[in-house]
Amino acid sequence: MYKNKAPDGSNNLCGKRIKKFREQLPGKISQKQFSDMLQIAGLDIDKNAIQRIESGNRFVTDIELKVIAKALGASYQELLD
Repeated sequence: MYKNKAPDGSNNLCGKRIKKFREQLPGKISQKQFSDMLQIAGLDIDKNAIQRIESGNRFVTDIELKVIAKALGASYQELLD
């Protein structure tokens, strides 16, 4: 039976990669600063949601992934691999 979880039991495949890319942005921006960037880009997401995504406790929709990837200057593939 298929389970809606990543192999490590988390709720997404991209959280750790999002954190890595966020920390590599100029100035090593905080989760709050990143959520502000995403809100400016049109994605209504707060610092707590970023924390849950990065820790693997929150699902990420394809719409969210598209905006997150663009804000990070990354491709979807880079965030999912």
